[in-house]
Amino acid sequence: MQEGSKNRKMTHGNRRTKIKKDFKKNWFVYLLAVPVLAWYIIFCYGPMWGIMIAFKDFKPLLGFEKSAWVGFSHFVEFFKGPYFVRLVKNTLLLNLWGLTFGFTAPILLALLLNEVREGKFKKSVQTITYMPHFISLVVVCGMIHIFTANNGILTLLVEFITGKDYDSLLGYSRFFRPIYTFSGIWQNIGWDSIIYLAAISSINPALYEAAEIDGAGRIGKMWHITLPQIRPTIVILFIFAVGGLMNSSHEKIIMLYNPMTYDTADVIASYVYRRGLREASYSYSTAVG
Repeated sequence: MQEGSKNRKMTHGNRRTKIKKDFKKNWFVYLLAVPVLAWYIIFCYGPMWGIMIAFKDFKPLLGFEKSAWVGFSHFVEFFKGPYFVRLVKNTLLLNLWGLTFGFTAPILLALLLNEVREGKFKKSVQTITYMPHFISLVVVCGMIHIFTANNGILTLLVEFITGKDYDSLLGYSRFFRPIYTFSGIWQNIGWDSIIYLAAISSINPALYEAAEIDGAGRIGKMWHITLPQIRPTIVILFIFAVGGLMNSSHEKIIMLYNPMTYDTADVIASYVYRRGLREASYSYSTAVG
């Protein structure tokens, strides 16, 4: 027993010595990690203390400590309220639209760009598709408002296709999800395709040469070589995308929606913004969010 305890003490002592030596040797690397650690503590862990207002009837003049406890009443109010089902449904549907169309679009673009042999044309397409990613979201939403206005190009196009007159497409609930989803695809398709192009570039060229010898065409090589080789990348990114099904870009929604489109556009994040900041229901919005 005594020998075992001595061995444990020696092991712990050796570990401490190694840690001290490593810290002295790489102190500059640890110093670089300090700002990141401070950022996480201040902006990620620090605000967690404010979550307790979800269980209180928070009054700014009384502060956190003196505000009365109400338990789970705010949660019960939300779950039993008239907006719970609508908000959850809209959040899921809006993100499912993005998952269905927005996730597959960069993959298709990467596959098509991989088949382009003309270097200048390929670079031009990449530049054109990358540029919208760097446009401010405020500017993008402003463009959407212009294009979907009474005489906007998208409104005129829809009127030409359907034969009906529309004042503004953003004033109709049925058009909000397509506008939101496909404007997001336009803005991010090029940027999101970069990781797939990188995965495609790492494929062994010998596989394509062997397929050509076997008589495979471009579509055959794409289906039997390119897609299977980038499947791990697709699966990982798909898992990340599914993990964000309940998260929506509330900034974009807030800049695009209006009371006429609440039945399809209002999601949990936008509802929290409206109740928390506009109506000053801090405790209730914290419970919902």
